[in-house]
Amino acid sequence: MLTMRHAIFLPLTDPACVLVLLAAWACASAKGDIINLESGNIDEILGNADVALVNFYADWCRFSQMLHPIFEEASNIIKEEYPDSNKVVFARVDCDQHSDIAQRYRISKYPTLKLFRNGMMMKREYRGQRSVTAIADYIRQQKSNPIRTVGDLEELKTIDQSKRTIIGFFETSESSNFRTFEKVANILHDDCVFIAALGEISKPERFSGDNVIYRPIGESAPDMVYLGSLTNFDLAFAWTQDKCVPLVREITFENGEELTEEGLPFLILFHMKDDMESLEKFQQEVARQLIGEKGTINFLHADCDKFRHPLLHIQKTPADCPVIAIDSFRHMYVFSDFKDLSIPGKLKQFVLDLHSGKLHREFHHGPDPTDVAPGQQTQELASNPPESSFQKLAPSEYRYTILKRDRDEL
Repeated sequence: MLTMRHAIFLPLTDPACVLVLLAAWACASAKGDIINLESGNIDEILGNADVALVNFYADWCRFSQMLHPIFEEASNIIKEEYPDSNKVVFARVDCDQHSDIAQRYRISKYPTLKLFRNGMMMKREYRGQRSVTAIADYIRQQKSNPIRTVGDLEELKTIDQSKRTIIGFFETSESSNFRTFEKVANILHDDCVFIAALGEISKPERFSGDNVIYRPIGESAPDMVYLGSLTNFDLAFAWTQDKCVPLVREITFENGEELTEEGLPFLILFHMKDDMESLEKFQQEVARQLIGEKGTINFLHADCDKFRHPLLHIQKTPADCPVIAIDSFRHMYVFSDFKDLSIPGKLKQFVLDLHSGKLHREFHHGPDPTDVAPGQQTQELASNPPESSFQKLAPSEYRYTILKRDRDEL
């Protein structure tokens, strides 16, 4: 007898095999508890779920068709372990039928698996193996407790100071204060370490009631105290996110695809791994000059040794580092000189010139006439700016059907 697992590996070029695949999926659907999301129910269902894994798919996409029986089987396994319907939800969205939902969540490829907690979409989508075991293990991991409870305040003196840490001191884990802390931790545990001290253990730190502190990276950095309402989730989340997610993030091969999919151009500092001085200067100037541009461009730093290839695109090597560049996903543009970073407004103008199109024009046609001194002759200098290098970190066409490509009709 042909099983679902056998069916998903049949050659999809054979129409008969496709029919077998769809029949297997239909059979699985009868057993599975996958919720079909639409405009009328999506907010209520996701908002009431502790954890929800949503499959954004299109029927014409062969990768979506291959995933359906796998997703169904993983759902069946997890439902046995978490029978409460609000603990874990498996759901799907037909993006052809509900294009408004696809646009709302910026779906750029099929199938996309996104994780939601209490209705809030997590920025890191599921990028693991598309197998029953891997998906089930991923959900189990998401259901694990993100908060480490200490047995003694002395333990706080030995925490890893190379990681951002949020520490909460609570009278009891049953309080609304702790529940808010737990909810924030569930969402931001990939960005910060969350630690709690409870009851009598925490009493020396609760002289004015429950409280939460942020412990930055580094031994000399002082703790920062949260001064907002401990029961106001929006305030607590905003404060914690600001502390846990740095303004200048590191780009790696592991998160490159995720950052690329945010759709914002990159302003990148290439520096040697041990050159923390250059990184600190870059962070200071980004905070000083470009805080208003947050949301229009991603501020990143990259290891020169690991990212030699992008450097070669702009005719640089690790020996030239530190180097600042913009990748617009069309071309790469190089900042004049790292030493110019200290010139007031210089870095900001570099970013503004990207947004205005000036960088693109000058690469193709030479300096803008307004930048030429009076009496100086202008000359159009056609050039070939280096192509985007980080665009290649976008999703592989062999793993997804990308929306910009022609439909892969069966």
